[in-house]
Amino acid sequence: MTKVRAPRRPALPFPLLLLLLCGLVLLSATAAIALGSVRVPAGEVWGILLHRLHPALADPGWAPVRETIVWDVRLPRVLLAGAVGAGLAVCGMALQALVRNPLADPMLLGISSGATVGAVLVVVFNVTVLGLFTLPLAAFAGALGALVAVYFLALGADGRMTSLRLVLAGVAMAEVLSAVVGFLIVTSGDPHKTQAALRWMLGGLAGSTWRLIWIPLAVVVLGTVALLAVARPLNLLLAGEEAAAALGLDVHRFRSAMFALVAVMVGAAVAVSGAIGFVGLILPHVVRLLTGADHRRALPAAALLGAAFLIAADLAARTLISPEEVPVGVLTALAGGPFFLWLMRRGAAAR
Repeated sequence: MTKVRAPRRPALPFPLLLLLLCGLVLLSATAAIALGSVRVPAGEVWGILLHRLHPALADPGWAPVRETIVWDVRLPRVLLAGAVGAGLAVCGMALQALVRNPLADPMLLGISSGATVGAVLVVVFNVTVLGLFTLPLAAFAGALGALVAVYFLALGADGRMTSLRLVLAGVAMAEVLSAVVGFLIVTSGDPHKTQAALRWMLGGLAGSTWRLIWIPLAVVVLGTVALLAVARPLNLLLAGEEAAAALGLDVHRFRSAMFALVAVMVGAAVAVSGAIGFVGLILPHVVRLLTGADHRRALPAAALLGAAFLIAADLAARTLISPEEVPVGVLTALAGGPFFLWLMRRGAAAR
């Protein structure tokens, strides 16, 4: 596998970079809450948020309908976009270290395809057993099922797993599950169900509510903290499996545990957002240009940049052709594809 490479010197001092990224998250979140079919001034947005935190922090001089729009409609969507973006970026960063391949991303292991099968089954067969949570839970179950299948397919005769076998098993599983999804859609016989399934597959954050965001938000936060706790072993893997083992790391056990953690994070994110590509592939490369390869710096920077990027992408998705909404996965692919080609040309020119 190709070793992940990074610039020798970070472009900015790390504390300054984190401060700028935090400002970028706040700026994109404020814009996403303020802009839409009903525009709310930025000062009023912050007044509403402060008043909700504690009534004494701001005087309510705004219309009640604006408070409903800010607090109940747009804020949950912004928080969900931030959580999904941060989770995908962090997982992409971790996977690229685990398999030592700069092309690895959270969709690599067939997790997204498994989630898609679960979600499409719910849509096609109109399953509503658990109400609002039926589709996210079905998608999460599909993601975990795909992970278990890929894990056992990647195990060799010696009971150990290599990066190459894992990637090949993930690609094969993704192709099989994509075929299953195609079969379900083609044979559904209902144009409305077909359209709903296709929109979910393209990714989107419409319908976000306070009840829906807490689980993915908690999973992403706890998962990111867990990855930060193992930043040193991730750094060791960048030097190679033999070097990491020589320094005392049980590579097989560590990699298995990290794959499971990443799968849970990706499954929780994809379950509520659909398949959103390129975030976990491109943003880790951008972060390494800014921070270098040290995961103690790169992981928090990736979380902040991923959050800001997806919040901005979701804002564009719902305002570009308003009142219609573009699937956010389409916009991330349009933004990520050209940047990925630029990275390839840059890497080729550096050789």
